[in-house]
Amino acid sequence: MCAPTHFDVTYAINAWMQPGIHVDRDRAVAQWQALVETYRALGHSVELLEPAAGLPDMVFAANGALVVDGRAYGARFRHVERQAEAVLHAGLLREQGVEVVEPAHTNEGEGDFLVLASMILAGTGFRTSLHAHVEAAAALDRPVVSLELVDPRFYHLDTALAVLDDGNGEAPADIAYLPSAFSPHSRRTLRQLFPDAIECSEADALVLGLNAVSDGHHVVLPSQATRLASQVADHGYAPVPVDVSELLKAGGSVKCCTQEHHA
Repeated sequence: MCAPTHFDVTYAINAWMQPGIHVDRDRAVAQWQALVETYRALGHSVELLEPAAGLPDMVFAANGALVVDGRAYGARFRHVERQAEAVLHAGLLREQGVEVVEPAHTNEGEGDFLVLASMILAGTGFRTSLHAHVEAAAALDRPVVSLELVDPRFYHLDTALAVLDDGNGEAPADIAYLPSAFSPHSRRTLRQLFPDAIECSEADALVLGLNAVSDGHHVVLPSQATRLASQVADHGYAPVPVDVSELLKAGGSVKCCTQEHHA
């Protein structure tokens, strides 16, 4: 994770961003810190990446890499405004002893790659190229299932789909998603793979309710996504609502702030 020390909205690279909108940076920092403490209270360790001036979106650490089994597939950001972030993420990972595979193709890390025990779900359509899906599969020796995003409001896979259980334990893999964010073919794929998935309402998706992080028991999600929290509870999970609404001004929420390292 990376503190929003320099968080601002000075450019527009997604449908949520309105340059010049008032940003309360102190509020953003306080909300982010509460998210960090939420993870720690749930028993998770949090490593911090030093924020860099001039990179206002660096708080969205999920986009910096995809890390599986001690190996990372590095990011290659589509927009020039974020491209300098990739080398900072790679540097920290190497310091931690993680092998980093440098990408040849455009991809935005865990924004468009979500890890399950048996596969990686990969988004394309707005940020990450299909070539990167092939590259990631080879780099991490994991099968990749490509999913096409079609609604620019949900520009990364992690804004349209949340992994609730990765299927690594006794329970099967489980997700929540917004069907309308995907092409018809990708909707069919998701229904075949996850017939019991939660279908999120558009209202909850529009507060980035699907931009959530789950450890298979607790689901940390935006507090505004009240119906989704109830659906998650009905499926046997413990919803943990947090308020990161200041970061929504740049099109990010809980998962965007969180780069998960997968075994």
